[in-house]
Amino acid sequence: MRLSYYGWAAALLGAGLLAGCGPQQSAEKQATADATDKSAETQAKTDSATQGATPRLLATFPDSLNTPDGLALAPDGRVFLSVPNLADNKYPARIVELTANGYKPFINNLPPEPTTKHATPMDLAIGPDGNLYYAENQYENSKDYKSRLMRVLMSGGKPGKIETAVDGFALANGIVWKGKDLYVTDSQWDLPDNDKGSAIMHFKLSDLKPGTTLHLKPKTKDPHVLAMFTTTVNETGIDNGADGIDYDSQGRVYTGSYGDGTLYRVTLKPDGTFASQEAVQVASPKIPCIDGLVIDRATDKAYICVSRLNSIDVVDLKTGAHTILARNGDTNGAGGKLDQPAEVLLKGKQLLISDYDKPDKKFVNTKSDAPHTESVIDLP
Repeated sequence: MRLSYYGWAAALLGAGLLAGCGPQQSAEKQATADATDKSAETQAKTDSATQGATPRLLATFPDSLNTPDGLALAPDGRVFLSVPNLADNKYPARIVELTANGYKPFINNLPPEPTTKHATPMDLAIGPDGNLYYAENQYENSKDYKSRLMRVLMSGGKPGKIETAVDGFALANGIVWKGKDLYVTDSQWDLPDNDKGSAIMHFKLSDLKPGTTLHLKPKTKDPHVLAMFTTTVNETGIDNGADGIDYDSQGRVYTGSYGDGTLYRVTLKPDGTFASQEAVQVASPKIPCIDGLVIDRATDKAYICVSRLNSIDVVDLKTGAHTILARNGDTNGAGGKLDQPAEVLLKGKQLLISDYDKPDKKFVNTKSDAPHTESVIDLP
């Protein structure tokens, strides 16, 4: 562990190794050391932990919109944001449209899953058919494969009927369209011999017909499974795997493990099916947790939400070089400071960031609290 000057001073005082630390003064000095060390720890979790770029505030939400998450850029430039409200699900989930000065309603009445009685939209994307698709994470409501892929039938830029396109997911999470192929991560796709499993699912647009529902086969390598991964559980105790998802300039798909921070590359055949997979060699320091990610296909740089560290990191997918774009300590998100970033979206030279603010054990972020925010970083 690397200590600041104050951390070293506290350690030396506690050991009686600084001048004037005789036996009669040890208790007093130890109390001073403890106070100094606690002050240094508190400082490290606040503004002094800020690194790199300075995020600014894009939108502030009320308590009824308490966990901003998935982001989608529409062909007309509008940006849609999902809010599953998993930090306080007494409020119904919603999808809103971000604006220059905040947000406005888009879909207020999302259909709840019949048995859990909740709707929980996560990542979302506009399909080549013009419809809006969103992954639904029911895992916190039920472990019994109740998560879904939902389809919002769009007409004239407005939402219409909402229907289930695919059911039987364990924890549907990230989605990306690549041409007429849709890739969806399931962060908890376990098999009988692997209870730390996760997967990328692959669907053809031609299989996703309005008015019909595909049914996955839980606990199997369903025909729609493109690739599978195994999470190495660390001190957080989290076994969620594949989370955010996007593809590079060569059409290779990437996902990251929420539980252990491994970044994976999946190479595809021309028909969009599986060719090979590998773990990307990322330069130190190790990324301990990957939530949402987005790839700038002009540079093949991945912008990654390191939720555990309140950080947005950048990985050059050509070289593995790893830098910190922005990082904050244990903030409440005021002013746009990062507050457990969970999803990112590139819109021109702006990086939009959803501050999910629902921490797990051993996260820098320690509690869910107001304000609930969307941040933005202006890129050079």
